[in-house]
Amino acid sequence: MKKINEILGMKYPIIQGAMANIATGEFAAACSNAGAFGIVAVGGLPPEKFEEEIIKCKKLTDKPFGVNIMLMHPQADDIADIIARNPVAAVTTGAGNPGKYISMWKEKGIFVMPVVASVLLAERMVNAGADAVIAEGTESGGHVGEMTTMALVPQMVDRLDVPVIAAGGIADGRGMAAAYALGACGVQVGTCLLASNECPIHENYKQAVVKAGDNATVVTGRSAHAPVRVLKNKMARKYLQMELKGSDRDELEKLTLGSLRKAVFDGDADNGSLMSGQICGLVKEIRPLAEIFEEMTEGCNKVIDDLQGR
Repeated sequence: MKKINEILGMKYPIIQGAMANIATGEFAAACSNAGAFGIVAVGGLPPEKFEEEIIKCKKLTDKPFGVNIMLMHPQADDIADIIARNPVAAVTTGAGNPGKYISMWKEKGIFVMPVVASVLLAERMVNAGADAVIAEGTESGGHVGEMTTMALVPQMVDRLDVPVIAAGGIADGRGMAAAYALGACGVQVGTCLLASNECPIHENYKQAVVKAGDNATVVTGRSAHAPVRVLKNKMARKYLQMELKGSDRDELEKLTLGSLRKAVFDGDADNGSLMSGQICGLVKEIRPLAEIFEEMTEGCNKVIDDLQGR
């Protein structure tokens, strides 16, 4: 089985998670330059700003990188066209079916990897022409599904005839080795990258991740059918209280309006949406990206060697 780095042409079989407001052109370039596969995320950016970030990334790295599009974006058609006009190595997608765009992207030589949280959805993506899928377990930060990575990845591997990348709950070599054991060809990581020197988030956000323990996250928004995993703080607790009281979706959205920007740019650790995966308890220090990727890969190789009695 080919690893994802052999398919896409980077040093390590590691994809940077497409974190909204964080996965900028500069950060994606830094990840690619450090040996992983950087991703420029559109998030809520307008199309023209997204295109600027792609161009910026191309100026800052000669290594392969990709882009991410959230298909619920109100200007998704325009963004899909921008991706075709600015070909990158790969595109990842979320929150919808990219089927109507896939042929346009593949004509430009772009590898298509939807992020999916169920086997059924993964099969739909492959039938629509996806080249690979990223199986994201509920351990991940941000928007989550229900299945765990441990349960999701092997079922997806058994049902699909395309490469599967594991995501959710992976922050070191042990997690990467486990992903390989489940049949994945690589991993996507996000939470461990929040605590990198190069990550553009506020220092308060980084420190919150570093100080987090094993039970530091909670999923908000289940009642509104928009589950999001975040670090527990004043805003998250208030949100959960409102859900228990039966607040409607409009009330809940009013509470979280601009909360991600508060976390990323303002460093508001009380009222910001500090998206983080359950693996945050393993993230203990702020380090350079190159060190994170190298240690993860070397740690993985050591685990495999130990298991084989070498």
